[in-house]
Amino acid sequence: MTNAPLSGANLRGAVDLSSLVRPTAPPAGTPAPSGGLVREASDATFTQILDLSASVPVVVEFIGQGIGSSLSTLVGEYAGRIVLATIDAPANPQLVQAFQVAELPTVAAVIGGRPVQLFAGVPAEDEVRAVFDQLLQLAAQQGVTGSIPADGAEPAEPVEEPLPPLHQEAYDAITDGDFAKAIKAYETAIAQNPRDQLAVAGLAQVSLLARLDGAVAADVRAAAADKPGDVDAQLAVADLDVSGGHLEDAFGRLLELFPSLDAAGKNLVRARLLEYFEIAGGEDPRVVAARRRLTGLLY
Repeated sequence: MTNAPLSGANLRGAVDLSSLVRPTAPPAGTPAPSGGLVREASDATFTQILDLSASVPVVVEFIGQGIGSSLSTLVGEYAGRIVLATIDAPANPQLVQAFQVAELPTVAAVIGGRPVQLFAGVPAEDEVRAVFDQLLQLAAQQGVTGSIPADGAEPAEPVEEPLPPLHQEAYDAITDGDFAKAIKAYETAIAQNPRDQLAVAGLAQVSLLARLDGAVAADVRAAAADKPGDVDAQLAVADLDVSGGHLEDAFGRLLELFPSLDAAGKNLVRARLLEYFEIAGGEDPRVVAARRRLTGLLY
């Protein structure tokens, strides 16, 4: 049996696995893929393999009667950074078709739910190791760098650091819809530490939520259209634009209005723009451009 050439060119997606993603759970009684570094999978359970591939690259080996797995030992050498899913090809025609399997054994992989063609046949071990090394490099480029323990436990969820007390208080208040309480918590955090950028950004975000609470989008836009020179009306529709992700619209609207305003109006617009900059983040290119334009208008 001849082998497909092993090179970086083989490490690319060549099939569409979207048809394998089931909108509902497998039928009752369908066994899940067995745990460990080597797992048996099927048409019915492959969605679980796709989910696992978000954390660790999964090598998929199609085998058949009289053709067993040749990769389990090699996979074990990678200490949980690669998982092997074996597929009984004759019993799983959907997967055979999806991966375009023409001979056995055929080996592919899944990284982050995306397929990668590897090789067919039984190459030498050093050739397979080279392919697995390339596979890990490709996975790292896509942010799939997890591993599983040798006992087969699923990858552990990242442990989040607890929030500082005032931040947690604000978060809980936002969850409860109490924006005023969240604003007060963030303001207290900033008073205690003016350099607390997370609190500054959080205050900007919750202030936007508070201003939009109960607003009717159609009414806000109608008022802005009727009063193009009214600061409050334009600030309100800019809030609406930011909440929908239309930062350039919000920035452009307020920066066009800025030169025609009196000192009080300019202060209001400047303060609101600075809030938007915090919400979007200072590295956002739209923020960089708007900040530069605002500086030009101020000086």
